[in-house]
Order: sequence, then C-alpha cells, then structure tokens
Amino acid sequence: MTNPGIPINETKKTSPFRYGIGMLGTSIPINMFKSFAAAFYVIQLGLDMELYSTVLLIYTFVDVIDNPIYGFLSDRTNTKWGRRRPWLLIGTPLMVVCFLLFFNVPAAIQSDKSKLYMYMLLTYLLTGTLDSLMNANYGALFPELFKDDSQRSKTNAIRQISQLVAMAISIALTPMVAEKIGYNYTSIVYGALALAVLMYSFTGCHENNVYVSESKPNLIKSIVDLLKNPKFWIYGFAGAFYSAAFSLISQALSFYVKYTLGLGGTETTLVLATVLGVAVIGILMWTLIAKKMHLVTIWRIGFLVMFLGFIPLYFADTLGATIAIASVMGLGIAGALSTMDCISAKIIDDDYRKHGIRREGVISSLVGVMNRLNGLYTSLAFFVVARAFGFENGDNPGENPAEASRVLLCVFPAIAMLLAVIFSFFLKFKDEDNSAGTAEPNGKGTIADQSIATQLDEPIY
Repeated sequence: MTNPGIPINETKKTSPFRYGIGMLGTSIPINMFKSFAAAFYVIQLGLDMELYSTVLLIYTFVDVIDNPIYGFLSDRTNTKWGRRRPWLLIGTPLMVVCFLLFFNVPAAIQSDKSKLYMYMLLTYLLTGTLDSLMNANYGALFPELFKDDSQRSKTNAIRQISQLVAMAISIALTPMVAEKIGYNYTSIVYGALALAVLMYSFTGCHENNVYVSESKPNLIKSIVDLLKNPKFWIYGFAGAFYSAAFSLISQALSFYVKYTLGLGGTETTLVLATVLGVAVIGILMWTLIAKKMHLVTIWRIGFLVMFLGFIPLYFADTLGATIAIASVMGLGIAGALSTMDCISAKIIDDDYRKHGIRREGVISSLVGVMNRLNGLYTSLAFFVVARAFGFENGDNPGENPAEASRVLLCVFPAIAMLLAVIFSFFLKFKDEDNSAGTAEPNGKGTIADQSIATQLDEPIY
C-alpha cells in the first residue's frame, strides 16, 4: 500500500540498508557527547557541577530555536541534489570537527576554570546545533524515501539495530575505552567512524525531485497548525520526560558506579552493555507482541517498566543487583525505542492528510524540540544535586557523593518517567482499540502501525 497523495517518479531507489545504517553514524558521536560530557568536564577536568548545569540550560533554549528553523529551511531548499542532502553533506563534517574540539581541550584552557567553562559552552552549543541540523534532515528523508509498508518496515528495523549498535559502542564501551586511552583519543576514533558511515549513507540517498515543485510550507502556519494538535503536545511531553530520564541514566551512571558502588569504568561498561543487550532482545520481543497489541500500549508499558525499575535501583548496593535491575529496565527501554518513531510518523501522516503540504522537516524538528526540552530537567537535576549535597567536581565531591549519585541516577529519572507514563495515557488514536494489523476499515492498518508489526515478516535487506 502506498501513502495517498504521494507522487511517484522514476527517481533511483534508495537502499534501506544505505539509509538505515546512517543511524549508526548519527548516534555514535552524539551519544558520547551527551552521555560523558559531565564525566569528562566535571569529574576529570574539575569544572563545577553548577556551571555544567548552566551549559545544559543555555543549550536547551538554543535548541528550541534552531530545530524548527533547520526543518523549515530544509523543506524550502531547492537544488539539483535535493532538499536534504546538501545540508547533510556540509553539516556532517562540521559537526564531527566540533565534536572533536569538545573532547580535545587545549592544556592552557584546562588550567583556567573560567576559560574551561566558556570553551565548553561554545563547543557544546556548536556540536549540539550541528547535530540538530543533521538529524532534522536525516529524519525528514525517512517518510520521503520510503513510501510503502514493506520499505518502511525494512528501513525501520535497520535503523533500530544501527542505533542499538551505536549505543553499545558510544555509551557502553566508552567508560572502558576512555579509561585506557582517554576521552580525547576515544572521540577521534568515534568521529572518524561516524564520518565514514555518514558519508557512505548520505551519498547513497536519492531524493524524489517531484517534491521540489510542490507547495512550500510556511513556517509560522506550520508551527501554529502543529501547536493546535493535542497529540503533538501529549506525545511531545511524554517523549521529553522519557528523554530526560534516559539522558540522566547515561550521564549519572558513571557517578553512581564510582561513588555509590566504588567501582570503575569497566563495571560501568558492564552495566550499560547489559541494558543495551537486553534492549536488543526486547525489540524482537515487542515486535512479535505488536502483531496483537497496539503500539501505543507497548509505548506505555515500556515507560511503566522503566519507572518501576528505578525504585529497587535506588536501594541496590552491589554490582550484581544493579545489573539484574538494569536488565529489566532494558525491556522498558526497548518498548520505547520500538514505538516512538512509529507514533511520530502517525502524527506526520495525519498532518499531511489534513493539510496537503509536505513539511516533514518542520514537524520532525518541532517534535525534536519537545524531546530536547529534557535539557531543562537534566540541568535542574545536576543543579539541585550540586547544591543539596555540596558536589562541586571530581576533586571535591562533597561529604556524601554516594547518596548524591543515587538521587541523580534514580530519583530524578523516576519522577520524569512517572510523568511520561501519565502523559502517555492521554494519547489516543482511533485505531487503538483494534489490533495492530486491523486498524483501518480495509484491514491493513496505517503504515506507521504496520512498520513495527511486520518487521519479522520481511527480510531486512
């Protein structure tokens, strides 16, 4: 089944693998960047945690502004190379350069805390905004390049696998690798790998030039239309709180393992690897379940499992208990990963059916803005912990860094996930009371629903 209203032409088809593998390249540097910025600058370089929290706060406001602008410019771009590819081919190398600068701080700057703060702020903003540029265009390509159920199913499966592989490399392995060779050399290895994968992926994406002649979206009208959509707000806030919890897990685990468990980078890698390994199995499990259960229900269950996991995690005081709890939470993360892109696609499809204008870039970016609002929450978490426990940096972690780490890893993420669960129950689709494969009158369901339910029925390549 092809999406209604989408023109067909003879543009060379894009390989699902060629596009989907791009998620590996987009995820590796930004996962390391956001997960270990605190460990690198606060614990290793000695930047005060309160100052670190202000960087997150400032970046959040920048991110709210730049995302819709990048999406709007992308939707209105008109070149013989397409709308998205020029932005990707130019923005990606710049992002990698800024990522390398972030983790390779000149020695003269490291010794001056005020200069260190300004250096971190500048490189964090540059890396983050270029990542937004890249992802706004990469995400907008998905509904444009792949039009029918089978194509979306194959591509979505490859994207999810690529993302988990990237997380295994850039989140799970990083503590152990960085302990051996340092964050600076680790970033160089990751940056080179990401650049090679992304250039391979983007040069093989063939855009549909028919869209160039279609009506161009108006930025203000696009924003107003989306803001009037209650599904956007509900999904956006639920996603933002989930993203905040996941961000805190990846950032705070290094603190927790070091100060609460009294262990090092190898054990941090072991915990993260367990979570991601279980998540891979969980995605396969949820994919099978999705044939009989609506994707929004799976989304809610994933959130609920994550929330409940933080309760025993707070009381864990051994590596074995932490790993056991993390395993269960990995199933919850898998539920969220398996469904969030599909739910977002449903919102984009509904917008096109209602307004008849292709604005994947703007909508994807605005949805991304909501997710990136997690920076407000994570900034607050670091600030409160710094003030409440006197945690300044790695040289002066305060009188009770073990409890500070527990609060950072368990309490704040638990509150965020509880709010995500609450918001998720307000998101309703007309087909939610039916099974995933029989949502529409014709018995075929929506493309977004089928993309997850048919992943195991179709070959990936």
